[in-house]
Amino acid sequence: MAVEPPFFEKYKAIFQSSDRDEKQKFPMVEVFEELELPLIDLSHLNLGPFERQKCIQQMVQAASEWGFFSIVNHGIPQELLDRLKYEQVKVFQQPFEKKTEKNFLNLSAHSYRWGNPLATSLRNLSWSEALHISLKDISKMDEYNKLRSTIEEYAAKANILAQRLAEYLAKHLGIKPSYFQENCSPSSSSLRMNRYPPCPYPSMMFGIIPHTDTDFLTILSQDLVGGLQLMNRNGRWVSVKPNPNALLITIGDLFQALSNGIYKSIAHRVVAKQEVERYSAAYFYCPTNETVIESCSKPSLYRNFSFKEYREQIERDLKATGDKVGLTRFLL
Repeated sequence: MAVEPPFFEKYKAIFQSSDRDEKQKFPMVEVFEELELPLIDLSHLNLGPFERQKCIQQMVQAASEWGFFSIVNHGIPQELLDRLKYEQVKVFQQPFEKKTEKNFLNLSAHSYRWGNPLATSLRNLSWSEALHISLKDISKMDEYNKLRSTIEEYAAKANILAQRLAEYLAKHLGIKPSYFQENCSPSSSSLRMNRYPPCPYPSMMFGIIPHTDTDFLTILSQDLVGGLQLMNRNGRWVSVKPNPNALLITIGDLFQALSNGIYKSIAHRVVAKQEVERYSAAYFYCPTNETVIESCSKPSLYRNFSFKEYREQIERDLKATGDKVGLTRFLL
């Protein structure tokens, strides 16, 4: 049985309507440089006061200037990351018909997703499949013991790491240390496992279309294939050089609002590859739905909003326009 999602069959009309000129002029591959993100060694947090403060300042600077940084000595064993990748590959190698079953893995409806149901052109079509797991649903995966136990183990460590990073970044803003412990629970976050199949026409479409993350911060583990790109301060797309020994940290929309624009939630995307598949796993550190996001300083760039309100606004915008819109909806 076929493993791959039927992209060409599902989006036949889009491919047929895309004329030759659009395919030739598609600007996705116009990337001008490859960069290595700031690399921060978290073991320095356990050294003397000078080294500790220098490490925190590196995080603050990267979150303010780039919205991205890489970390090593983060406390998540490589063996666990390898095990998560192994289980991830096994899941995606199941037949497509099985993956699209209503009760696949006993998870919530639409946990498995592929392509983009709202796509109207090649520019907003994502050549990828994903399993988006709300961590409150993990216990339902009773028939998939190895996958469940691996996700549980990884999520527990990722939650500790995410809270630790968020607290260091928040302390610089004058936010009380208990903010994240009070507003984020292990079950309010989610894990998204991504697979990017080989794409016959990598210059025509994205692996994932440009977006920002709807959370406080994201912990990303990825393989060596590469393909992640981010928009720099000059509005140009740059490629991120993969680092096999590091995890990637992304600042999300909620931290940009909480920091009153000091920390940056930067647009990023993944380009499709022609000959190889790519895997990544993203841990989204999120608050409870009732949590109200209020800027830490005045005058505020954004009005106060709850996480539930923010998510619902995104869903409405996606259905109406195909675009997330995001924080600009909440500008004062």
